[in-house]
Amino acid sequence: MPFSKLGLSTKIQSTLKKSGYTEPTPVQEKVIPLVLEHKDVMAMAQTGTGKSASFILPILDLWSKNVGEGKAKIKALILTPTRELTLQVANAFTTFGADLERKPKVVSVIGGESLGDQIFAIQKGCDILVATSGRLLDVLTKKQMNLSHLDFFVLDEADKMLNLGFAEELELVLEAIPQKRQNLMFSATYPQKILDIASKITKEAVEVSIEHEEPTVVSIQQRVIEVNSENRGPLLRHLLDTHKWEQVLVFMSSKRATDNIAAKFIKYGYKAESFHGDLYQDERNFTLDDFKAKKIRVLFATDIASRGLDIDDITCVINYDLPRSPADYIHRIGRTGRAGKSGVAVSFISHDDKAHFSLIEKRSNIKLQREHIKGFELTGDAPAKVKGPAPVKGKGKSKKDKLREKALTESK
Repeated sequence: MPFSKLGLSTKIQSTLKKSGYTEPTPVQEKVIPLVLEHKDVMAMAQTGTGKSASFILPILDLWSKNVGEGKAKIKALILTPTRELTLQVANAFTTFGADLERKPKVVSVIGGESLGDQIFAIQKGCDILVATSGRLLDVLTKKQMNLSHLDFFVLDEADKMLNLGFAEELELVLEAIPQKRQNLMFSATYPQKILDIASKITKEAVEVSIEHEEPTVVSIQQRVIEVNSENRGPLLRHLLDTHKWEQVLVFMSSKRATDNIAAKFIKYGYKAESFHGDLYQDERNFTLDDFKAKKIRVLFATDIASRGLDIDDITCVINYDLPRSPADYIHRIGRTGRAGKSGVAVSFISHDDKAHFSLIEKRSNIKLQREHIKGFELTGDAPAKVKGPAPVKGKGKSKKDKLREKALTESK
């Protein structure tokens, strides 16, 4: 089905054609008509399925038909879990709105940049506000932003936001926006905690699921290499020299490990860099631009790079440290094999990782053959399992107790 069949305005269709988009992805095909019909939507779709455009295009369409006179007022609020995704979504609104009679004024609100400048940009006039939830709350506390004219409220990557403590922040956001609005939620998974959040936002959402498509995994060659932890660095250098991968994204478990290994690889002569949440925003932007421009060959990153980054040419993803969950595994390897290209995903596992990776395989419905690279074989024996002591009840306060205490304190 072409975009022309979805009900979008001719100007937006013209922009899509200029940008080389001819046919919608399955999530766009399902979601765009629902948004144009003013329905609340709760969609389940993986990163890389084109879900951002599935709300950006119809929001721009509806907004352009109802633009008021005078200074721009905030009509759409989009919340995302990371700064990079916020900037990416904001840029997409600007790009897809370029041919409209009145171009939308889009403001992105993220940490790591001047709060005062962001508030000033909003006050000058803003139609579309794209933000990380933490920085949005910073702006709200200043009481210099009016959200009373809001028509659209969007949560992008809702499950990731939940992991970042968004559940506690949601109440404050909902208090600041009108009750009558159109709600759009996008998430890769919908566990009970996400459903609880969704019920606070809307009771009438149309559910859309693209879960069986798995487009990010089909074109990816998945490999598992057994190796002792201390040999992972030498093995990675061996693989880089052997396979000549052009652009490699390596996932690490911590910010410190990311910096340390990037520094080592630079000493060995590799064009390498680290990428994590403690970097200044300018540094993060600069590093990503260099990686996209292929000035960096090996990017060592925390899970901040596992979702939302729009880089089509990553040749290989390395799980130097395994992700915590099967869902994170899918998101990580989905950074390669994008835009119809093939890719490789390699996971390093030691004796300690075997059980966890087996769980990832089971939950992801995959089964991979273990590899051994000559000169880097896994040695030694698996550590004996030691049962830890039973938890001591009453030693610490439960989360519920802490929330009750907080509520009592605030009510006094």
